[in-house]
Amino acid sequence: MSKTYTTVQGDTWDGIAYKILGDEKHLTALMNLNFKYRKYVIFPSGIVLTLPEIEVSTDSYKEKLPPWKR
Repeated sequence: MSKTYTTVQGDTWDGIAYKILGDEKHLTALMNLNFKYRKYVIFPSGIVLTLPEIEVSTDSYKEKLPPWKR
């Protein structure tokens, strides 16, 4: 079953990608999955978006840390 997110007034594509998916880099996947809403820059409340399946890698988190914190 797909996960969804219901927008609140003022949401943006990049804001949703960061807040829900953890990084703005997932913006394209989010937009491609919800193509019919592409005209929105700032969302009204109540639009249900389907969220892409994002693989979370703990290795990339560790790579961002300085060597003394790994």
